[in-house]
Amino acid sequence: MPGLVAAAFSLVRPCLSAHGRRYSSSALKTALQTVIPEKRALLQQVKFERANASLGDDKVANLLGGMRGLQSILWEGSVLDPNNGIRFHGTSIRQCLKLLPTASPGGQILPEAMFWFLLTGKVPTAEQTRQLSADLALQADLPDYVTRLLDSLPRSLHPMTQLAIAVAALNHDSKFSRLYATGMPKSEYWESTFDDVITLIAKLPALAAKIYHNIYNYATSDSLPHVIDRSADWALNYANLLGMHNANFVDFLRLYCSIHADHEGGNVSAHATHLVGSALSDSFLSYSAGLQGLAGPLHGLAAQEVLRFVLQMQKSIPQHPSNDDIAAYLWATLNSGRVIPGYGHAVLRRPDPRFEVLMEYALAKPDIFGDDLFQLVLQISHVAPEVLISHGKTANPYPNVDSLSGVLLYHFGIRETSYYTVVFGVARSMGPLAQLIWDRVLGLPIERPKSLSLQKIIELTSIN
Repeated sequence: MPGLVAAAFSLVRPCLSAHGRRYSSSALKTALQTVIPEKRALLQQVKFERANASLGDDKVANLLGGMRGLQSILWEGSVLDPNNGIRFHGTSIRQCLKLLPTASPGGQILPEAMFWFLLTGKVPTAEQTRQLSADLALQADLPDYVTRLLDSLPRSLHPMTQLAIAVAALNHDSKFSRLYATGMPKSEYWESTFDDVITLIAKLPALAAKIYHNIYNYATSDSLPHVIDRSADWALNYANLLGMHNANFVDFLRLYCSIHADHEGGNVSAHATHLVGSALSDSFLSYSAGLQGLAGPLHGLAAQEVLRFVLQMQKSIPQHPSNDDIAAYLWATLNSGRVIPGYGHAVLRRPDPRFEVLMEYALAKPDIFGDDLFQLVLQISHVAPEVLISHGKTANPYPNVDSLSGVLLYHFGIRETSYYTVVFGVARSMGPLAQLIWDRVLGLPIERPKSLSLQKIIELTSIN
């Protein structure tokens, strides 16, 4: 029987988890399979008709500036427009909030609905989303060897390091790696990659919660749950495992994870996942690399830097500051050679739509609106753009999502700022891992750009 036909029949067979439970991701897998032929055909059309078309001239400035501006990565889930913000399959965040299923009427969209949309380009039904939530919950338990590994790590080891180690260790059970070793046909790479991705996303909440309790010494509390609720959605299970039972926090976490799920392919965590995956490393090794990129101060640490900045400002200005008080503090920051964290963006040239959505969510919650720290952030968001415009050295003077996200985590009681990037890493998994499946569907090659030495650049750019 041809491979694709056999694969199609295999979709309807339920599988057994490592713990003997039956689970099936057949609904999402079948939905993905229906859009694969069209996407493969489109790839061949573009290769045949446009292989020699120009996407712009590369310049030395692109090479020396971190490849900024080069159009060189195929990324299906999202495109970041400088003036309009992120678009998921051409759909804005605001449109997603209206289109995608929610946990309850008037609630926030479910991250698993966002994953379905990123992967297939199709809006899932409420029933499809509930089934995916159930599939993820059934696979959410951690293997004993991962639990023992995390328990063996020193509490002083950074939480992002622990998360990257644990995710890489799950490679032990990679279905893709096991089948690749048997000579699996290239056309079938995507199916076992899909299965590994579902497994990894399912286990991230338990991994992240385990790390939180191990490091911050809450693991012995009898009031904390230690099992997955099989009837709960992905974000609710994450919140429960953290010991956070505030309904507003759960809704915030759903929103946070959904809007952080993908931000096109050029950011470090996305690109690192794609790059390592291009060598046919499995999903666990690939996303472990992405997490290690996310841990860098120039990528994933912005939210905690904003919080520290705002807390320091709060101590240094009057209790009820005027706009002039805030402007003076911001000018002093800039004049000392420092930046205002949470403002500006490598690509965007307008306020970050993710910030706008989070701000609207916060403004509608009386407990958040009455928080003095939130009020300070709100006031800064009105004053800082004018200061930065006057300063004249910032291409984008507007707030990005990090100017608010960490402050909201702090409001809900997560005061350990070094953990904030872990929450980001749980959320960001969805975009790069959805793309990793597409990398295998489309048979993309190993990534191998050409490098040049400074002397070679001089030779190539010299005028005879």
